[in-house]
Amino acid sequence: MDKAYVAPELAERFRGEDLLRWAESAKGEVFREVKGRSTLRVQIGGQPYFLKRHLGVGWLEILKNWLVGKRPVLGAENEYRACRHLAVRNLAAPHVAAFAAEGGNPARRRSFVLCKELSGYDSLEAVTANWARRPPSPLARRRLILAVACFVRRLHEAGVVHRDLYICHLLLDRRSWARGEVRLAVLDLHRARLQPKLSAYWRKRDLAALLFSTLDLNLPASSSLRFLRIYTGRPLRESFADHGRFWRAVARRAEALRRKARGQGLGAGRRS
Repeated sequence: MDKAYVAPELAERFRGEDLLRWAESAKGEVFREVKGRSTLRVQIGGQPYFLKRHLGVGWLEILKNWLVGKRPVLGAENEYRACRHLAVRNLAAPHVAAFAAEGGNPARRRSFVLCKELSGYDSLEAVTANWARRPPSPLARRRLILAVACFVRRLHEAGVVHRDLYICHLLLDRRSWARGEVRLAVLDLHRARLQPKLSAYWRKRDLAALLFSTLDLNLPASSSLRFLRIYTGRPLRESFADHGRFWRAVARRAEALRRKARGQGLGAGRRS
């Protein structure tokens, strides 16, 4: 086994265990299954976990990704590293309980990551599902948008580009929300990249995905301006004067994503 990690709370459970063999034989509720990758909800000692298994995508899939300018996901290490990186920076993400990877051939590399379930959270996609028909109070909407802007700013300041930053991947703690507070978490980091400093290219792609996934919510223009002010930490006039081209590019990409989604028969924020 090339790489392995087990959190202290599961050290005894997995002592002497072949981690990859355990992961490949584990049974649970299947949440997602695509070529070379599956996600299961499993129980260990009465605690729910999500197990993400990668069994290699093959050279054809790798080539297809590179031909369309995408960096292929070759294993669970992206998610393992991103979750651990965020935990150190006090940004809520799934707690990694175990990880292992083996194999030098990128097309056949076997790996998995096991994370504790983020219980008590709802995705922002679910929270906002009825906003277009039944708008929330202005105060609740403002509070949530400002919290999202702060969270995404901290995510990018931590050097993490999500690469799938739709509102379905941002979670809201429902107990805190019921008290009028906002506590957020992020998940599905299998495509995430870590960089010392994010380039404008990567920030644009994350922000455009986030904007795209809110386009069907009929948010007032003031919501976008509030987000922008908190995300940049600068007055709006300065942001538009110094980086107007960047924000126009974000808006254009969000609209392009919406056209693509509609061409596939999907609504804004829904992906194939």
